[in-house]
Amino acid sequence: MMLKELSQLYYLNREIERDQERVDNLRRLAEGYGGGQSNGMPFTNSGFAESKIERYVAEIVDIQAIIAAKIEQCAHERNRLERYIADIKDPVTREIFRLRFINGLNWARVAEGMGAGYTEDCVRQKFYRYIKKN
Repeated sequence: MMLKELSQLYYLNREIERDQERVDNLRRLAEGYGGGQSNGMPFTNSGFAESKIERYVAEIVDIQAIIAAKIEQCAHERNRLERYIADIKDPVTREIFRLRFINGLNWARVAEGMGAGYTEDCVRQKFYRYIKKN
C-alpha cells in the first residue's frame, strides 16, 4: 500500500471537518437573518430574509448529504486500513500504523502514544523502513 492510499482516511476526515465548519457558518448566517434583523437593519416583510434563509438551508442540506457520503466512505476506508494493518507482523510497527493512519496523529503524538523510549524520528524511520521494504 502506498503512502497516498494510507493517508486517505486522514484527508477524508479533514474534508468532513471543513464541510462541517461550512455548515456551522451557514447556520450562523441563517440565524442572523431569522432574528428580525438583516445586517443591522430592521426586518421587513420584503421576502429578502426568507429567500436568504431558504438558500442557506438548501446549501446546508446539500453539504450535510456530502458529509454523510464522506462518513460512509470513511467507514470503508477505515476497514481497508484495519485489514492492511492487521497483516503487519511486527506489533510495534502495527501500532505505529494504527496511531498514524487510523487515529490520524502526527509523528510527535505517535511517539508519545508508543511510550517511553520512542522518539518522533524513531517511529517515522520505522514506518518508512517498513514502507520501503514492502
